[in-house]
Amino acid sequence: MKMIIAIVQDEDSSRLISNLMNEGYGVTKLATTGGFLKSGNTTLLMGVDDNRFDGCMAIIEKVCKSRKQISSSPVTMGGSAGMYAPYPIEVTVGGATVFVMTVDQFVKF
Repeated sequence: MKMIIAIVQDEDSSRLISNLMNEGYGVTKLATTGGFLKSGNTTLLMGVDDNRFDGCMAIIEKVCKSRKQISSSPVTMGGSAGMYAPYPIEVTVGGATVFVMTVDQFVKF
């Protein structure tokens, strides 16, 4: 058995959870916040039997595609401390960060 921890953008989480549950995967959702754009993301926990692991990973890969987004980044103006102006930059968002761990024992009460 494997424990999959998938960190996905909030925008992708509902569709991913629906797809996983439709295929019979159990999912636990945790609301989390990312450090990069201070944007919300979702951490999903899934316990998956070894024979269903590849199918679960395929669903995550299919749903969580990376994409470009314009974001404003503060830049210092004229070297003055504390004076910032928003500067639009293109960043890549979405996708998924996935951690996989082997589970030695699983107990459900």
